[in-house]
Amino acid sequence: MKKKIISTLLCTAMLATMVAGCGVEKSDGGSDTESSASSVAEMKGTGDNEINILIYAQDHEKAVYQELIDKFTKEHADEISTVNFEVTTQDEYATKMTAAMTAGELPDIFYVGPEAVRSYVDNGYVQPLDDLVDATAVDNLWPAIKSAYMYDGSNIGSGSLYCLPKDLSCFAFAYNKDLFDEAGLEYPDPENPYTWEEFADVCQKLTKDKDGDGEIDQWGVANANAFGFTPYVYGNGGQFLNDDQTKVVIDENQNFKDAFQYYTDLTLKYKVTPTVEQDTALGGYQRWLDGQVAFYACGTWDVAAFMDDATFPYNWDLCGWPVGPNGDGKSTAWLGTVGFAVSSQAKNPDLCAELIQSLSTDLDGQKELCGETSGKSLQIPNIMDYAQTTFKDKVNDGTIPYASNVDVIFGYIEGSDKYKGIFTETTYTYNSEWWDTFLEGMPNVLTGEVSVDDYCKQVAPKMQEALDNAIELQNAATNN
Repeated sequence: MKKKIISTLLCTAMLATMVAGCGVEKSDGGSDTESSASSVAEMKGTGDNEINILIYAQDHEKAVYQELIDKFTKEHADEISTVNFEVTTQDEYATKMTAAMTAGELPDIFYVGPEAVRSYVDNGYVQPLDDLVDATAVDNLWPAIKSAYMYDGSNIGSGSLYCLPKDLSCFAFAYNKDLFDEAGLEYPDPENPYTWEEFADVCQKLTKDKDGDGEIDQWGVANANAFGFTPYVYGNGGQFLNDDQTKVVIDENQNFKDAFQYYTDLTLKYKVTPTVEQDTALGGYQRWLDGQVAFYACGTWDVAAFMDDATFPYNWDLCGWPVGPNGDGKSTAWLGTVGFAVSSQAKNPDLCAELIQSLSTDLDGQKELCGETSGKSLQIPNIMDYAQTTFKDKVNDGTIPYASNVDVIFGYIEGSDKYKGIFTETTYTYNSEWWDTFLEGMPNVLTGEVSVDDYCKQVAPKMQEALDNAIELQNAATNN
């Protein structure tokens, strides 16, 4: 059973590296800029206590975190002997964490995503933070990220707090304004997201053979299955699972199948996305950076890179995902987050908790990470009242480099009559194997080898088996 539990945790750790707020792995064949190898920095003090940290991060994030940790070490030099700060790649993170679990030698501080909270708590890897962190600061976090890390032994959203958030992120939709200008098209209206029909139409006008060789070399949109599919599903009122996350419903949920068909039609019928073969040759993220794609998903952590002329030398802004005909009329994107957890094995939990507060809830740290003092916005501030006031003001006056339509992101985070942000269903299941099972065969649908209806019939039982296994693991871990 222990090996099976560790395997489950490996799956959830891998999911965290895919969807978490910093440095999302672009599963379309490209990836955000990330460190090419693991690195370890040692910060020295004169005290007796040692803290070991393991996270993954992009290079620009790593630099900011290292500065904050160095500052913390100096301020607590009489207590700390060494802070070992290891930053690894996204691919390596799960491997390192699994090895640490197996050996029983967890780092003192590490990342846990909402989808992994239950399994990490149930198996005794993390400790509650309620008595270790400032309650006032916690109360000023966005409610969505506070509740995502609370667990009462049965349900997420209540009980003890087990992580402080690295961030709260979302996938908004970015568009290349220069390509709109070349095509003589009006920019998307952030107040009125496209319908599916409108979106397909504008993407067709933006899909071109620019060099006249008979091959398309500019596309309306690039969709990455792992994170670009769900906005179409949720924006059409579809879902993968029933309301209590015990049954896979994709084969009986028509809203889901309609969204899947539309998503497929963008490639096969409208021909406004790179084909599977083209996407394999060069991922959508790189095509976006190269100016070959008009629309692409934008995580909050992507903003600093997209605002850097050396990385993305094009004018761009934000808009909403297109709205399906059967949803609630709101553009819907999924929220993402990853949290700093303190190991149950940590010898200095008070110091560890204080350190993660400096990375999560400290105002000076948030000013650095959101771009007010660093000039590079890596995230929306965790501190809600600061985010809604000073941060937005400094975006609007140009102090913080950001897309002008920043309210699109706030619409997803806060909710409005036009926007809604939700956590994906993997957040509420014990692992993500059912979701991985669905993703595996999606390319066969996008190439036209299998129809949407046939694929849903074929894969639903396999997904259900994986989901049942997850429920069994959960029950075993909680002795239900």
